[in-house]
Amino acid sequence: MTDYLTVNRANWDERAPAHAASPDYGVERFAADPGHLSDVVRFDRPRLGDIAGLRAVHLQCHIGTDTVSLARLGARMTGLDFSGASLTEARRIAALAGAEIPFVQSDVYHARDALDGDFDLVYTGIGALGWLPDIRRWASTVASLLAPGGRLFIREGHPVLWACDYDRTDDVIALAEPYFEQISPQVYDEPGTYVATDHQFQHTVTHEWNHGLGEIVTAVLDAGLVLTGLEEHQSVPWNALPRRMRALENGEYQLADRPERLPHTYTLQARKPA
Repeated sequence: MTDYLTVNRANWDERAPAHAASPDYGVERFAADPGHLSDVVRFDRPRLGDIAGLRAVHLQCHIGTDTVSLARLGARMTGLDFSGASLTEARRIAALAGAEIPFVQSDVYHARDALDGDFDLVYTGIGALGWLPDIRRWASTVASLLAPGGRLFIREGHPVLWACDYDRTDDVIALAEPYFEQISPQVYDEPGTYVATDHQFQHTVTHEWNHGLGEIVTAVLDAGLVLTGLEEHQSVPWNALPRRMRALENGEYQLADRPERLPHTYTLQARKPA
């Protein structure tokens, strides 16, 4: 586990330019349309409410399309990611979009040392927590970043979805991977990525962890935050179970057969007491 950052950073450094060039991220739309928002943030927007004027940080921001989208909703954004290549793309995309956003390179657990001041909003998007080995340390870091009265907002893949057997092609939902946090990571070696690209990847190994929903909620509460919302959703913003999902009009995907059987994602919100 000691080298998980090195292994995963190599993977994300290689993914970043491929993701930025992929039509799935639609980078050119941020330059062409000053009102364009990422599909992820458009989904989040009704739950985020009015964030205009809030000082906000996007943890694990990757290439910054969601960060730029949040800035377009009026938040004073900072982006943080451990991948230098991702931040190179994020700065380029922000410039194309006409957004002035500082991007800081750091792993999440050292975010408090890397960032100045406190934040009204800590935002974490889809596909972030699975790269972290210790959910309690994550929650403690979030609490340290929040100003009194500040809010955590996270939408994430549901731990039941992460535990599913991705190789099945029938209609059975089977749990093949750990649901609860483990000390050792799940080690994967997969040639592709989650967007359309012709790039042939060289750094294909990743170290990942799942975290049960109860573990996440308990970590947030133990960090001193007050839970204000927990909603489970029947869609996810990528084709998470290939050959078994259908595309929806809002950029999300859903289990094609009886989607009510599976919690696809969840939104969790919490506040730091004033």
